Amino acid sequence: MSAIINQSSMNKTTIANPARYLSLDVLRGLTIALMIVVNSPGSWNAVYAPLAHSPWHGFTLTDLVFPTFLFVVGNALAFSMKRYEGPGQQQAFLLKVFKRTIIIFLIGLLLNQFPFIVFREGRWIAKPWDSVRIFGVLQRIAICYCIASLMIFYFSKRMNLILSGVILLGYWACLYYGGDPADPYGLAGNAALKFDLLLFSPKNLYHGFGQPFEPEAVLSNFPAVVNVLAGYFAGKALLENKPGTVKYLMITGASAVLIACLWHLIFPINKPLWTSSYVLLTVGLDLLLLAFLVLVIDQWKADKWTKFFVVFGKNALFIYILAWTIGSMSNFVRVEGMSLSRFNYEVIFSSWLNPYNASLLYAVTYMLFIWVLAYIMDQKRIYIKV
Repeated sequence: MSAIINQSSMNKTTIANPARYLSLDVLRGLTIALMIVVNSPGSWNAVYAPLAHSPWHGFTLTDLVFPTFLFVVGNALAFSMKRYEGPGQQQAFLLKVFKRTIIIFLIGLLLNQFPFIVFREGRWIAKPWDSVRIFGVLQRIAICYCIASLMIFYFSKRMNLILSGVILLGYWACLYYGGDPADPYGLAGNAALKFDLLLFSPKNLYHGFGQPFEPEAVLSNFPAVVNVLAGYFAGKALLENKPGTVKYLMITGASAVLIACLWHLIFPINKPLWTSSYVLLTVGLDLLLLAFLVLVIDQWKADKWTKFFVVFGKNALFIYILAWTIGSMSNFVRVEGMSLSRFNYEVIFSSWLNPYNASLLYAVTYMLFIWVLAYIMDQKRIYIKV
């Protein structure tokens, strides 16, 4: 990870890149803010329905957060890929992509193991590495970033659109024909789980569903790549700045949502499986949201409210890692027999609020605490890139 602290060089970058859209920074920051809130409730037993993932089939606001993160990764690619468009750039491009992929994947793996010790049988012991969860949010970001970057570099737009369709249809076929005939899209017998169990031990998968099942599975990385590609093409459209771009984004987004809802009738919208209908729904919603932000912020210039989200957006990936790390430490530190996070929740919030409001206010307060740290970094012109 590298920190960029030189204010003058940053200003030069801004001047050299006048096509940068404030709306993209706001979308990125909005995603991070919501991601922190939904990941940090005071109590997982008291979460309002929109701030919890759908149990299996279905969709909530929270189910939009992760695919939007992938979408904004694609937005960023529309800007970063410009430097590799000239001849003789292949080696530099491949070095950058593979280096960044490995770093982000390893950070995700370390976060899964953090803080590396656990309290068992009255004493602290090192967490065993043989049961570490292999995949996770950052690992999916790394894999999808890598595949999408290679596709963008080596294939034309037309070919990538065709490949996106092939991926979505092919994944549908994999789940339908590879899963249990009685319930191919169920938790116990889906093809994504079967494939993971061929490669990994059950103890290296996620256990939050009551059994081993990895929501960031190997197979479901492929449809998730389409979220990144969609973000890239949206960012590219904004860079080209042709007349009617906002209208184009809105029509495309609305069409994707409609197709997703129809597809849902035979191929359920499902985040844990990252079904193809889920991809189209989230891409469509992201396109509509981006079009709205561009219209309001970049065209109507109603941008006085954007500073809060821009602060998050400028350091998005690092802020996500920071929030995860501090949250893990607050669960690790003990106060009066409770974790620090539980202690704060019980004493400061649940003592005077009902459980759901206390849980929500705790999450919002934690998000604002992380925002203060991000604001300090922004004021000091510290921007950390991976």
